[in-house]
Amino acid sequence: MKWLVLLWLVALSECIVIMPLTKTKTMREILREKNLLNNFLEEQASRMSDDSASDPKLSTHPLRNALDMAYVGNVTIGTPPKEFRVVFDTGSSDLWVPSIKCISPACHTHITFDHHKSSTFRLTRRPFRILYGSGMMNGVLAYDTVRIGNLVSTDQPFGLSLQQFGFDNAPFDGVLGLSYPSLAVPGTIPIFDKLKQQGAISEPIFAFYLSTHKENGSVLMLGGVDHSYHKGKLNWIPVSQTKSWLITVDRISMNGKVIGCEHGCEALVDTGTSLIHGPAGPVSNIQKFIHAVPYDSEYMVSCPVISILPPVIFTINGIDYSVPAEAYIQKISNSLCLSSFHGDNTDKWILGDVFLRLYFSVYDRGNNRIGLAPAV
Repeated sequence: MKWLVLLWLVALSECIVIMPLTKTKTMREILREKNLLNNFLEEQASRMSDDSASDPKLSTHPLRNALDMAYVGNVTIGTPPKEFRVVFDTGSSDLWVPSIKCISPACHTHITFDHHKSSTFRLTRRPFRILYGSGMMNGVLAYDTVRIGNLVSTDQPFGLSLQQFGFDNAPFDGVLGLSYPSLAVPGTIPIFDKLKQQGAISEPIFAFYLSTHKENGSVLMLGGVDHSYHKGKLNWIPVSQTKSWLITVDRISMNGKVIGCEHGCEALVDTGTSLIHGPAGPVSNIQKFIHAVPYDSEYMVSCPVISILPPVIFTINGIDYSVPAEAYIQKISNSLCLSSFHGDNTDKWILGDVFLRLYFSVYDRGNNRIGLAPAV
């Protein structure tokens, strides 16, 4: 399935927060479809050098690769615990799952939460509303015990969906956000921050290893880093602002020619998005460069030419990150290959799973930086 990044519009009382998230399409639609601070960061890297041993409190959690379109893991909510499949999303900060009271057909095909069966559940009257371009979710804010493996967050705020559209074919029940608190529902604490606050993890660090094609093998790490999942040392990139996992890209090039970000631009590193999104103009340049042609709202590429297409190079903090054609072209069938670049009406880029399958990523909240290294 292919996912598009949308805006989460969370309206609570008189507060409105805009945050990125994802949406799913139907299967038919899917198949058609600067060196600034560098010295400082190097000085700070001693606490997490590539040669250091993994933190004893490092907690690893398996993720399932759903057709290279989403990475899903399990969490439990309530007492006794009820298990849910969620997307661990660096593009948002809130956790939500469907309520048993949800009246939408999408909820009937997913696991729902029955608050009557949890002795630790606490309900509020605060609305939790999410609006999409082609869907929506209405719900309420609640509190309960949430577990990610052996990590426990008590009295954790989360959303309960009462009505939703656009999630019928999603391979997950809900979303667990791992971005900064500024993107969360006002007055609430995201689960990663709660885990650190409650001492469940010793370091405010998490990391992703996203496998290619294989259903199993992907991993989320919380509280530390297992360096066996990447090659060479981690290259550290400061976040643009301490509100989201947004970084500065120096330029984007193909065959030595700059095709985007000529004067620098910003990109969101987003595990909750499957493709690479960017401004319509530069993305159009890429489509032309690879001779992609419009095809049912997507861009189609001749499958036999994949082997001779050049890589797209993202230069970030002075380091080149290559995305080869076999990574940015999605082979739907022997005769249908689609570009994984998607143009939007925006001035920012989104580096989704197409990029993150190639590069092991570490998210260091303590030093407000992202580490990237080639994945094994």
